[in-house]
Amino acid sequence: MRTRRRSARLAGVLLLTPLLTLAGTVPATAGAPTSATDPFATAAEDAPSASSHPTDSVTLAADPAAGRSAAAAPTGLEPAGGLETAKTTRPVAPGLALTSFDRYDADGWLRADALTADLTGGLTVDYVNSGAVSRAEPLRGAVDKARAVAAVNGDFFDINNSGAAQGVGIRDGQLVQSAVSGHRNAVAITTEGLGRVIEVNFDGTATLPTGPVTVTQFNNMIQANGIGVFTALWGSYTRERAVDGAARVTEVTVVDGRVATVGGTAGSGPIPAGTTVLLGRDAGADALAGLRPGDPVTVAYQPKASDGSSLHAAVGGSHVLVRDGVVQSIADASLAPRTSVGFSADGRRMIMMTVDGRQVDSRGVTLTEMGRMMAELGAHHALNLDGGGSSTLLAREPGAAAVQVENGPSDGSERAVPNGLAIYAPKGSGRLTGYWLETASDPTSAPGVAPVRGGRPDRVFPGLTRRLTAAGHDETYGPAAGAPTWRANPAVHGIVDSKGRFRALLPGSTTVTASRGAARGTLDLTVLGPLARVDSTVDRVGLTGTDGSALFGVVGYDAEGNTAPIEPADLKLDYDKDLLRIAPTADGNLAVTALRDTGSALVTVHVGRSSTVLPVTVGLTDVPVAGFDDAAAWKFSQARASGAVAPAPGRTGTGLKMTYDFSQSTGTRAAYADPPAWIEVAGQPQAFGMWIHGNGTGEWPSLHLHDAQNTQHVLRGPLITWTGWKYVEFAVPAGVQYPVRIRRFYVAETNAAAQYRSEVVIDDLVAKVPPTVDAPAETPRTDRVVLRDGTVDGAPWRFAVMSDAQFVAANPDSDLVAQARRTLREVKAAKPDFLMINGDFVDTAYPADFALAKRLLDEELGGELPYYYVPGNHEIMGAPIANFRAAFGDTERTFDHRGTRFVTLNSSTGSLRGGGFDQVRMLREALDSAAGDPAVGSVVVLHHHPPRDPSPAKASQLGDRKEAALLEQWLADFQHRTGKGAAFVGGHVGTFHADRVDGVPYLINGNSGKNPSTPADQGGFTGWTEFGVDPVSPAEADLARRNPLVEGPRWVAAEFHAHVDALTLAAPASVAVGAPATATATVTQPGGRTVPVAAPVSADWSASPNVHIGSILGLRPWHVARFDPATGRLTALRPGAQVKLAVAVNGTTAEATVTLTAATAAPAA
Repeated sequence: MRTRRRSARLAGVLLLTPLLTLAGTVPATAGAPTSATDPFATAAEDAPSASSHPTDSVTLAADPAAGRSAAAAPTGLEPAGGLETAKTTRPVAPGLALTSFDRYDADGWLRADALTADLTGGLTVDYVNSGAVSRAEPLRGAVDKARAVAAVNGDFFDINNSGAAQGVGIRDGQLVQSAVSGHRNAVAITTEGLGRVIEVNFDGTATLPTGPVTVTQFNNMIQANGIGVFTALWGSYTRERAVDGAARVTEVTVVDGRVATVGGTAGSGPIPAGTTVLLGRDAGADALAGLRPGDPVTVAYQPKASDGSSLHAAVGGSHVLVRDGVVQSIADASLAPRTSVGFSADGRRMIMMTVDGRQVDSRGVTLTEMGRMMAELGAHHALNLDGGGSSTLLAREPGAAAVQVENGPSDGSERAVPNGLAIYAPKGSGRLTGYWLETASDPTSAPGVAPVRGGRPDRVFPGLTRRLTAAGHDETYGPAAGAPTWRANPAVHGIVDSKGRFRALLPGSTTVTASRGAARGTLDLTVLGPLARVDSTVDRVGLTGTDGSALFGVVGYDAEGNTAPIEPADLKLDYDKDLLRIAPTADGNLAVTALRDTGSALVTVHVGRSSTVLPVTVGLTDVPVAGFDDAAAWKFSQARASGAVAPAPGRTGTGLKMTYDFSQSTGTRAAYADPPAWIEVAGQPQAFGMWIHGNGTGEWPSLHLHDAQNTQHVLRGPLITWTGWKYVEFAVPAGVQYPVRIRRFYVAETNAAAQYRSEVVIDDLVAKVPPTVDAPAETPRTDRVVLRDGTVDGAPWRFAVMSDAQFVAANPDSDLVAQARRTLREVKAAKPDFLMINGDFVDTAYPADFALAKRLLDEELGGELPYYYVPGNHEIMGAPIANFRAAFGDTERTFDHRGTRFVTLNSSTGSLRGGGFDQVRMLREALDSAAGDPAVGSVVVLHHHPPRDPSPAKASQLGDRKEAALLEQWLADFQHRTGKGAAFVGGHVGTFHADRVDGVPYLINGNSGKNPSTPADQGGFTGWTEFGVDPVSPAEADLARRNPLVEGPRWVAAEFHAHVDALTLAAPASVAVGAPATATATVTQPGGRTVPVAAPVSADWSASPNVHIGSILGLRPWHVARFDPATGRLTALRPGAQVKLAVAVNGTTAEATVTLTAATAAPAA
């Protein structure tokens, strides 16, 4: 039985389940955009603020509960709304089910867990606590002691003090505590087993020798002038808390109906069984003050339900969320984690729900939203219980002896709480009736490489294994013993041994069954295509010293980009065992621990014929980089700002002060401190640290690096919200090629509304350097969708994409404008059906910039080529999106062209939701309608920010990682279910790149004007992309749908057109038989950039008719030579001929003549 953290339970799991639920109506207003991003120097600086986390599958039909709530709640309030993007349901006990779901709406992400209980089927409900009113503890302890199968936390309480709940507590018909004044609302279960949301009052009397007095509280804080009763149920916490602030106090102990003691202070410690304590404050104290030991006293009390019912259990709460089917409008608009309990109109069905909050992937809800969600689930009455870090929902898995936490507590773990409401299953027989099957590793923590945490243990590669578990259960889903027999059907896909280890055989889907007699359970697994490559889940590991530890996992890929975690048992590891200890974890990861204080090693992971290398370092040393004694030689530069740098008193000597005025523009502003020369940094620093004296104005500090390949990396620190000195670290991203140089330090302001003048002082810049480790370079990958040799000219139809020119109207004759014009002319000359401009055509978003953009398009295209303009982050740089709309119309659209549906979206703020949530719904609906439309054979989605940034910094991708995972899931789901094609095209990164995720190609168009951000041989060139489309027929789609894991129809190809100022082909003058030689081509671009003609650059190679271009498979008897564009190798087959070899790149051709000679004779021995 595995355990899991709910905080990521739905993470990274793409299940091929139905497509969509539209849960109610979504408000038309978009969520607040994230800050616009800044434009200067490098695409890495365009990084949006990151969010993150999970997604799963979505469902197709509208949620019936949403329809019920809309009909049953004629209040004018909309249902909670949004898209339900993930939903799982499992049994907990007969009549009790747990449903967990994710929802995405205009305000962000929500995660929720709901228990639905049929109170007529043998389930019972009761109050639980630690055993003492004044002792809070994590709910799981009380629930497990009580042997309950599910529970939620209960009442608000006296946190950080007594821990006593504020409301009523009734357990098994007995009063545990009464409510404090003003906190009478409660959820209750009557002695008939029906649920109620009611007020529970308290009726208490103490009869003294002088007559009766009213008792106001029982085991709780005492109201003004009141008298409280305390029993052993209170616990040991000092009773002084109950009368805090009172001017006069009297405490009386009563044993066997007579006064034992009378005192003027509140006592502490446990109250013995059979002893009753009366505690009065002020007027209440006066009423008790006349008592003397031996006086007779009788105490009587009882709870009083507002509806007159007799109560079996009750727990207090606060606001009524749903009353008589009507969602209540509550003024508190704060977003928070919430807990609620509600009931159907007849009280026979109970709903317990928690909604996570204060987390990047679950924002929390308002009280009114919580009411809407409860109404959607069928609650006719519902009460809000304690939320925030207290929100906890527990449930037992089938076959488990104890409950587990199902939600994601905002504190990161269970908070100690005073009480809860628990559900009990009928006593089971203990006889085996079924099995609950799971993979041994939880999807939320299994190795994976998706935008969110987690992996796909439901997948496995041929020849490899997957650990499975089978928990036996009885008829109540309680634990039952019995070892199962395992089998897989169809068995051609895999076999299972007696320990539940599945070994995969041929690709396809199979169902694993565990059975014993009539008891059985099943689990579906998918065997992917053959393993093509492996990778680790992290690019490097840095350990602090002896006993420092970290986790990594290993993930495999097939040829279609489908991934699955590799079990540790299927790995062979080579590493320095004197430096490191590596051991598998229960969730399928590997824990690496340092055995010494310092050192470095390479961990080589082998899986069959595939391998990957992970560098590991141990220990960090602070190496001084800049002390700013040369501060007078530093220079100031800026973007949309003014300012200066100068020496100033530092933290330990001379520091560097930078002043700046960020009130001169609404665009992203930056103030740069440039050293006299770029600072060379020795070693392989993992981070930089420095002291910053701030003014609390909220600017963004950054270090700008160049690595050994001249790739730029911008390291971000926290916003400067502090005043005075603070030490700040800047992490170096994995994948940086050492050594690095520091180009500059700067601060930036991305918020258009933030207008201010400020200054910072910086001092003591250090590099945190580990021991050096040299890892082998990884060969860059380019997906097969990009042509290495050939063109798309012969495709049935074509479209073009350009992006990231980034010119400004203030400089209409700049090189950037010239590059944009050049690109437009090249695109027009290619005669595609239309052009897509995928963001950042301009650099700033002022009306003059869009006017210049319109003029360029009109002048260069002349109205002869249709175009669609998709906004990027620079289309809102310094101005609202309204300027773009005024010039170019809609920011998102859907249109069909010759069998392909295009969906263009606005990611200008760094997320799709930030561009307006309606477009997320539009995408979902476009996919759904395309799935059922026989005229549509493929879908292309375009927006500026890609789901994944292939560069080391990962700074130019969708900021909401859960949104990125959702997009990938939706496109893969569409392609797998329909057999139709799907593709994504982005920009923004400053590189040309193509990869494949779950069978779907993801392409990034590089810059069409602005300088690239990656090395030239890794996509860092300027140009544009041309796509050739071969429409998918219904027959092709049907075939692909039947085999979703193999390659579908090759319906699209991409040609990455590099700008060419010059093209050279270097080939030997002669090549001898038996001695292959290499021919290489190079493109020269503006500014002298040289680009090798190899992937991802597309080229069209040709040669004399007697020369074969391609792999050895195409050779014919008449061929005298072969040239392989993938390797650049020219092989002579027969001597005596002179052949021509030519290459064309983006309309420019270079050629060379090569003589084929006889093999050179071997020298005599």
